[in-house]
Amino acid sequence: MSINLTGSNEDVEATDALAREGSDEDQMSRGSLAMAWYGVASAFFFVYIGAAMAIAYGTVNALIGIALSVIVYGAINAVLSRYAINNRTTVAAFSRTILGNAGSAIAMIIFALIAIYYAVFEGSLVAYAFMAAFGGEMWFWSLVVVVGTTPLIIGGVRRFLDKINGILLPIYFFGLIAAVVWATVQYGYNPAWLTHTPEVSLPFVAGGPGWLATFSGYMGVWILMMYTMDYAALGKRKDTRFHQVFTFGPFFYLVAFAFSAVVGIILTFTIPGTEASETGIVGGIVQLMGFLGIIVVIATQTRINTANYYLGAANLRAFGEKVFRLRMPNLAWVLLSSLIIYLLMLLPVVQYILIALAWQGVLVTAWVAIALTHVLMGRGKGQEHAGIRDERYRAFNTNGLIAWVVATVIGIGMLQLGTMNPELAGIGSSWGPILTAVSAALVYALLWKTNPTSRTGLIPVVGA
Repeated sequence: MSINLTGSNEDVEATDALAREGSDEDQMSRGSLAMAWYGVASAFFFVYIGAAMAIAYGTVNALIGIALSVIVYGAINAVLSRYAINNRTTVAAFSRTILGNAGSAIAMIIFALIAIYYAVFEGSLVAYAFMAAFGGEMWFWSLVVVVGTTPLIIGGVRRFLDKINGILLPIYFFGLIAAVVWATVQYGYNPAWLTHTPEVSLPFVAGGPGWLATFSGYMGVWILMMYTMDYAALGKRKDTRFHQVFTFGPFFYLVAFAFSAVVGIILTFTIPGTEASETGIVGGIVQLMGFLGIIVVIATQTRINTANYYLGAANLRAFGEKVFRLRMPNLAWVLLSSLIIYLLMLLPVVQYILIALAWQGVLVTAWVAIALTHVLMGRGKGQEHAGIRDERYRAFNTNGLIAWVVATVIGIGMLQLGTMNPELAGIGSSWGPILTAVSAALVYALLWKTNPTSRTGLIPVVGA
């Protein structure tokens, strides 16, 4: 008698067959997947956060921190994208492995809510641009934005995202370049964008150098790692290397982080009265370029929001089907997600972006660190595939849940340092995300070694 720790014989044979067959014919071509994914690069948040970091810590420190982020993001996503492509593994399917079948629902709803939140945030910027240009009420323009975006994902990501984002890519890229040139011609070149250093040493800088604080700040959007897994699962295995380097690797983050940050910094220091905030930069572009500025804003935000809407609806559906056993058409989930987005747009969500970013960053950072550790430690040891049925998984996998809880407690505790003592705020903001990731990885690695029966999250089956 033997104990099969990877599931029943039928499950193993089925998933092995799935791996051998590849099913690449049903997957997106590498060009289509790249165009769909590059829509994420156009978030105005990336334009804003680069400028905000430069003002807070100095331009040189900000650029160093961004360069480190590009390297780390590219390296981690090269690993996760390869795994997702090879195993057809989405965040929902993978979370069953590290958290258990019931535990995975936690990751699903967090992912869904974060994607919806970003859809609200980015959509609010388009509504703000419309209101700034044409007047009217925010509720009306918010409705226009939601009604205009929702049809882009009806019918599935494969049908629309690559086409829409391929068309809008030149408008996004050359539109931002045009904004920089236009601002420089109209207001003159301001060398302060590259030489700026903060006049006052802010309390949170005490936690370390400015480049470290910038790097930690960008860890707040490790949600992109989860985005990567869901998108990479749509790719062909023969295109794995292309996606590791170009689609999900460092080249993408050079565009998303470095290019956007430089644009944001230049515009903030060049256009008079422009604040380092998303609404401030959006307003500055619309004021500068008029109708062309509105087109640039619509193009950039429509690109990123196709991803937010798609992932929000997809993970909301996965959560609803798993927890509440709701079986509805995909259209119903898309409309439900869009309704939630619109109702939240009526609230002052933009004001709370940094607070929300910090809190969700703790949960996401811990999940990503656990996922990366699992993939690296399990390499060559017969990884599971997404084809295994839910009932083959434990309800809760103690390895992942313990690591996630421990890391989350540490991360939230570091965030609260500033609340308890403002002089410690720098330590919490600079080191909190790093300690969260490190503790999650170390605890999970330790449990991997000491509790091997929970490595896959599958229920052991007694068989011949």
